[in-house]
Amino acid sequence: MINLEGKRLLGCEHPIIQAPMAGAQGSDMAIAVSNAGGLGSLPCAMLSVADMVSEIKLIKAGTDKPYNLNFFCHQPIEYNEAEHQVWQSKLMPYFAAFGATPKSLPNTANRTPFNHAIADAIEPFSPPVVSFHFGLPDPELVQRVKSWGSKVLSSATTLEEALWLESQGVDAIIAQGVEAGGHRGMFLSDDITTQVGLFSLVSQLIQVLKVPVIGAGGIAHHKEIQALLALGAAAVQIGTTYLLCDESRISSSHREALQSEAAQHTALTNVFTGRPARSVVNRVMEELAYMSPSAPAFPHASIEMTQLKALDSLQGGTNFASLWCGQNATGCQAISAHTLTKLLANG
Repeated sequence: MINLEGKRLLGCEHPIIQAPMAGAQGSDMAIAVSNAGGLGSLPCAMLSVADMVSEIKLIKAGTDKPYNLNFFCHQPIEYNEAEHQVWQSKLMPYFAAFGATPKSLPNTANRTPFNHAIADAIEPFSPPVVSFHFGLPDPELVQRVKSWGSKVLSSATTLEEALWLESQGVDAIIAQGVEAGGHRGMFLSDDITTQVGLFSLVSQLIQVLKVPVIGAGGIAHHKEIQALLALGAAAVQIGTTYLLCDESRISSSHREALQSEAAQHTALTNVFTGRPARSVVNRVMEELAYMSPSAPAFPHASIEMTQLKALDSLQGGTNFASLWCGQNATGCQAISAHTLTKLLANG
């Protein structure tokens, strides 16, 4: 499968970007996808600078094909003790059931937004593609990345966000449909009722934007890719479908959920991190009403939830685990990411 617009934009054979999935994959998946002709991605938001550099070196050693480095660019919010007292009070019955008490650990929410220190570390590699989630960093940083010759991509979940990104000089926009698993890239509003299905979003964007549009969300098979390209997308970005691959680092319980009927029921929730994200529905999501007004700001809600997840996992449970998954897990296969990329490209 060759799309000339996508090939000019991404530099790879197939118009397929493997979605960066923080915590679920590393350089080995990115290498496998790039070597198969897609664009492999490295999620950097949860990596230290040292680990980031180490992973990029592995990519450079493992492939001579283009790759993508992905970063969060949220505005950091300080740990709020009052917020956490409310949150811990809400979660106290769960902790009590495990015979435990929540701990205040304000420095453990490890999601650092893109900054000049990170730019200093990756500049020597001149990465072919750099993508962002939750908007864009400061204009000075965007221009710095573009000065390396890197293509800059960012996610939009509405037409308003896409127009803003285009005005800031991005090279292409990832249209993240509401079907997508993991965190919503939304940044101009926190109202989840604004979120649009993929085909509706892509259709809106290609009628208005001058830059290429990349479709993302619920894409699991070759025919869906063809449909999006026919609609006018330059490429697609696929995440959930890669989660069962050999290179995936998700837990065995997460793998089991993806292969069960549970994967047919996903929902947007803020209880795991403080930002809306799509997960397989579990007990804590249902009981805290999915979008909880008590959840501390991103990423601090994860502090207590990570503790509950660890306690529950000792008993083999997934009641407090973020089982990220899009609305279409039917394409997941326990094969290499290289083989999957070829299947997605060629049918």
